[in-house]
Amino acid sequence: MYPRITHIALHVEDLDACVAFYRDYCAMSVVHERSSGRKRIAWLAESGRETDFVFVMMSGGRTLELPAQDYRHFGFALESRAAVDAVAERARQDGCLIWEPRDEPYPVGYYCGLRDPGGNQVEFSYGQPLGPGAQGVMPGPASEAR
Repeated sequence: MYPRITHIALHVEDLDACVAFYRDYCAMSVVHERSSGRKRIAWLAESGRETDFVFVMMSGGRTLELPAQDYRHFGFALESRAAVDAVAERARQDGCLIWEPRDEPYPVGYYCGLRDPGGNQVEFSYGQPLGPGAQGVMPGPASEAR
C-alpha cells in the first residue's frame, strides 16, 4: 500500500472569510462542518473530489505573515491564460493579488498569486503538466525550482 494525500489542515483566524475565499475563487464547497469545543471546523472540496482531497479549516488560528520571497503556496490549475488573467483582475480589485500574471519556463507556465484571508498564498496557473489545461502541454527543459 502506498500513502495518498487526502487533506491539508489549516488553522485560520477568520474561518468564514477563508471559506468564502475558497468558495469564490476556487469553486470549493463545504462538504462537512462541525464544532469541537470552541473551534469550528469546515472541510472544503472541489466538486467531484469530496472523497479524494479536502482542505480542513479550523478556527482558532492566526493569520500568517509570510515574507515576500517565500513562495510556499497552494496551486490551482485553470483552463486558459485568459482565466488566469480574469482571476488576477478580480483579485487586484479585491486587494489580494500578490503576484501579477507572469510566464515562466516549463513546467511552471503562466500564473498569478493571491493571498487568502488566512495569509496563505494561492497560485492560479495555466500550462503546467497538472490539472485542467495540462492536455497538450509539451515537456521542455526543466526550469529552476521556485
